[in-house]
Amino acid sequence: MAHQICPFHVLKELTQGILSAVAAERNRLATSKPTLKRGRPASKDKVARRLARQSKQIQEKIHDVFQDRFLLVKRRLKPSERKRLVHITRGLPQWRTLREIMEPISALFDRRCRTQTALGTLKKLRQWVNRFTWIGETLQKVFSPHLEKALTCLDDTLLPATSNAVERGNRRHRKMQKSVYRVRSKIC
Repeated sequence: MAHQICPFHVLKELTQGILSAVAAERNRLATSKPTLKRGRPASKDKVARRLARQSKQIQEKIHDVFQDRFLLVKRRLKPSERKRLVHITRGLPQWRTLREIMEPISALFDRRCRTQTALGTLKKLRQWVNRFTWIGETLQKVFSPHLEKALTCLDDTLLPATSNAVERGNRRHRKMQKSVYRVRSKIC
């Protein structure tokens, strides 16, 4: 059963949780855009021009976040990417917090640390996530018991982490075996 609870799947679920939180925040930004009258605002109507500028800024932020959403979940950031992330998250400190939480999550399954070290890090991470109540359902996977089971593979040399390619190879093998047995049964 241990090979089913591998780091690949756990990290995938946590990454999807963070990306869904970012998508929810983008939706919130979209609803916060002021409603404008149709057409271009009159040059003398200062309130309408200010609202149009505000709407355009919010739309640009939504676009930037969508384009560079992967920066919130990427394992290591280059200096240029970190600079871009700081620019995108300006005015949104909760996204910076999500990024700070994501770094220890991706470091959990680092093969250079022992299981006990990883379990200690996981305990600290759970306390950290508990403090941020606004995260809600996003990172509830951190509290799953499967995460502790997945960390047992750090000490076990016979249980390497199953990657996507390995799973794909296994599926290919099973499919090939099916076709082999089908041919054999027809001949018999």
